[in-house]
Amino acid sequence: MNSHVRREVLLVDDNPADLDLIREALSGVDHKPAVSIVQDGELAIAFLTHSGQFRGVSRPDLVILDLNLPRKDGRAVLANVKGDPNLRSIPIVLFTTSGSRQDVIDCYALGANCYVSKPGSLDEFRKAVQSIQRFWLAVARLPE
Repeated sequence: MNSHVRREVLLVDDNPADLDLIREALSGVDHKPAVSIVQDGELAIAFLTHSGQFRGVSRPDLVILDLNLPRKDGRAVLANVKGDPNLRSIPIVLFTTSGSRQDVIDCYALGANCYVSKPGSLDEFRKAVQSIQRFWLAVARLPE
């Protein structure tokens, strides 16, 4: 990764406690990403398509997406993004409380790049977020 480039992450989650934990975990890493937050699926699509209030936003390098969201759930967001030729190259990591085998299968079928179940312990939660950040923003090669 070019160390001069500040990576952008879009967090899509409606749980304020999880958002705080994710933000805190990301603030403790090298190459801190710029983090934008939306709390429902419709706002996620608006953000990614630069619609309405999101006209001037940057395209994120990574989306961290929860499954259970108001207005449009994570599966619908995933299907929408991966079905759009202008957006499908953005990596999407599902980060959700669901450990359901069927959710994992469905999300990969819809084009998820990664599926991570949110750990119950604070320390494991932080480590999971930092692992996602380290792999997707420091190790993996992303489209420019």
